[in-house]
Amino acid sequence: MAEQLPLDIPADPKLAQNITHFARALRKAGLPIGPGRVVDAIRAVQAAGFTRKQDFYWTLHACFVNRPEHRTVFAQIFRLYWRDPRYLEHMMSMMLPAIRGVQEERMAEAGEKRAAEALLDGVERDEPKDVEQEGESEIEIDATQTASSEERLRSLDFEQMSTAETAQAKRILARLQLPVDPIASRRGQASHLGQRIDRARTLRAAMRQGGELRQIALVKPKPRWPNLIALCDISGSMSQYSRIILHFLHTVSNAKGAGWAKVHAFTFGTRLTNITRHLHQRDVDAALAAAGAEAQDWEGGTRIGECLHQFNRDWSRRVMGQGAVVLLITDGLERGDPDLLEKEIERLHLSARRLIWLNPLLRWDGFAPKAQGVATMLPHVDSFRAGHSIASLEDLAAVISQPDDQGEKARLLAALSG
Repeated sequence: MAEQLPLDIPADPKLAQNITHFARALRKAGLPIGPGRVVDAIRAVQAAGFTRKQDFYWTLHACFVNRPEHRTVFAQIFRLYWRDPRYLEHMMSMMLPAIRGVQEERMAEAGEKRAAEALLDGVERDEPKDVEQEGESEIEIDATQTASSEERLRSLDFEQMSTAETAQAKRILARLQLPVDPIASRRGQASHLGQRIDRARTLRAAMRQGGELRQIALVKPKPRWPNLIALCDISGSMSQYSRIILHFLHTVSNAKGAGWAKVHAFTFGTRLTNITRHLHQRDVDAALAAAGAEAQDWEGGTRIGECLHQFNRDWSRRVMGQGAVVLLITDGLERGDPDLLEKEIERLHLSARRLIWLNPLLRWDGFAPKAQGVATMLPHVDSFRAGHSIASLEDLAAVISQPDDQGEKARLLAALSG
């Protein structure tokens, strides 16, 4: 929700034209808005009036927003277009490199960079090559040794990405693999290079030869692949991260020869939703659209303990076989009962071969387990890692088969005990 500030109505207003331009900016930012919705919005504003700022906001919201993931972008574009007198300066600072100014005051909020790109579409922007002021020496910036755009994108926070950057990140994630080593099994398979004798097959072959033992049959361990279980938090603070990680999980689920026996995905906020069958669709956009339609608690509250209880009760015995590896994607900001959370996370840990927690809050250097939910869950996971960028997912792919990997768990446990 954008900050409610007074609306200044000009002496010669052109409200219909402004609403049309506002709708065009929303469409550039990714909202599916056609001419019909623009006409409906103008008529709705005419019927509702233009006297209260909240009425105006929610009237346009009702006409233009029909998906939970569009709320943040709408709020940012509304604030920038209708309410912030310095919106052009804010947008320019996000689109161009700056030495000082608005860009230094704060980082772009969620959806704000997409809003800036949409509103500045078609506006010519001259990139500054140097800065020269009276009494100051000229400063030249040499960017010949800077990293490529793809390298920079790998370390960029998912929530700070623009529309184009998000699309490019998804293309990179579509090529990323999540390999896993097989689990040691007591079952064997025939092999001339095996180190164990297959007594039954050796005796059967000897009986067919009148009891003469001509060859010893050998066997080697048969590889067994684990299941991958993903539990994705889709509450308000996690929706953008989980959306992109689910895009990555769709790639893992449809990759042939990646090693996983099965990939199961669940979303949770205020309730648990099984979206596994949707990930099996070949088209990623259709798969995630179907998953989003089934999960009705996108960008809602967070009840991690209750959702884990539902998973342990209804799904654990069905999907946790074969030495399953569990990915828990959440920021750990629990609003429910901490005792229930501790009980259920402990049970989940005991049921899994490995429990890996991906937390986007680890992107901050000064992160500490001060939140009660984080402090409750941290001792019951095997590995605690960041999950906010492409680079963090690449690091996960490199260590997911290492049983001794703890990520940041040891350091944060030491800080928690200290």
